[in-house]
Amino acid sequence: MKWRCTWCGKPHAENDPPCDECGHNVFEKAVVRADEDSSNANGGAGTSGAPDELDGATPGTVDTGTQYVWRCPNCGRDHVRNNPPCSRCGNPDLEQTEQTYDEIDRELETPSWLELAKPYAPILVVIGLVVALFATGIVPPSVLPGIGPPSPPDAPGNGSQAGGIDLDRTAELVHEELETDRGAADSRTYDADLAAFAEYWNRALIASDYGDANPEPADPDAFGVDCAAEDVVAVQLPQLEEDIDGYDDESDLAAEIADALRPTADSGSSGDLSAEGLDLHVTDDGEIHGFYATC
Repeated sequence: MKWRCTWCGKPHAENDPPCDECGHNVFEKAVVRADEDSSNANGGAGTSGAPDELDGATPGTVDTGTQYVWRCPNCGRDHVRNNPPCSRCGNPDLEQTEQTYDEIDRELETPSWLELAKPYAPILVVIGLVVALFATGIVPPSVLPGIGPPSPPDAPGNGSQAGGIDLDRTAELVHEELETDRGAADSRTYDADLAAFAEYWNRALIASDYGDANPEPADPDAFGVDCAAEDVVAVQLPQLEEDIDGYDDESDLAAEIADALRPTADSGSSGDLSAEGLDLHVTDDGEIHGFYATC
């Protein structure tokens, strides 16, 4: 044989691809080894000599151009040989098809970042909106579990307004009343973190007294209070003689609460007192409850 398939090695009498074994389209000339040719020429004496190629042709590769594969018409799987059935779907017929590399080139093309991100665009938009809501403060991070200070327990009554009196404004006026008795060296700021700590404990005590609730205790650190926990002086407001309907306005109520808190507000702690906070809450029966903290 003078020719053989460069893919599967099957010998052929003529240079007439494709190969009937594998369908490959490139043949090469078969070459006789130099030692075998010399041995045959000298009657088997084994004398070495120059290689004698068939017909004096120069060995090399012959490229006939178009190459073919055997493609399954059912699933499109390509096979190098005409050896049905299809190895993917079992179809009994294979068709000889010219092999091209257009599909391979398309598969090798790298998609842009925009193409990769396009299916996830709605998710990215939602994430961006959530981040914007938290960044602008429209939604506080405390709504997420485990982030921010503990939420105050539910308690009967109202913690913002009762009997026509603004309780938050009253707490601020109490601070101003206490400040009038202090010198510049003893002045304290009204601290929102201490007020939040006081609100939690005020509602927790009310919920325990007026129901079966048993709220978890909370330390000042959980509310972002700057001073150490052992330096915080906290006390429940003594019971006032009148209920909420016995006071004309915020100033009238603030003056009595300040008088009730002065012994605690003026007491010392292990550290310097520089801040204070107060929470007021009125239950459904009109009773005024308060919790004061300073450090």
